[in-house]
Amino acid sequence: MKATQNNNYKESQRELSAGVLKQAEQDLRRFYDAPSAIERELYLDAYRWVMSDDSDWPFSFLNVCQSLNLAPEDVRRDMIGQLSLGTFSRWAQRWARSVQRLRNFLASVSRTPQRVNTAEPTTLRPALH
Repeated sequence: MKATQNNNYKESQRELSAGVLKQAEQDLRRFYDAPSAIERELYLDAYRWVMSDDSDWPFSFLNVCQSLNLAPEDVRRDMIGQLSLGTFSRWAQRWARSVQRLRNFLASVSRTPQRVNTAEPTTLRPALH
């Protein structure tokens, strides 16, 4: 029973970590050029969190990346680097990454041996009415 509880705890922690990271990404994009002081503060909070190297608290940026098996430098580059891009450029970059993942997947599938199920041919008989 303890193993199941431990797995549930770890899965819950990963889900919460993913949510925290997603919220930071949304705040960085949404409030990048924010006109109001409150929105600018939300942007700065997300920016400081992403750029922080503090790992003392459980949901620090470094600990979130670790729990999700992500390289913090890569995540920072993606999150902060996209801020200067416009919406179209961001979507184009995302599309290009998706195409690359699809190519990698197709390449891995083509390298694996395929099992072919051969069935005996059957003759079709006309149906009687």
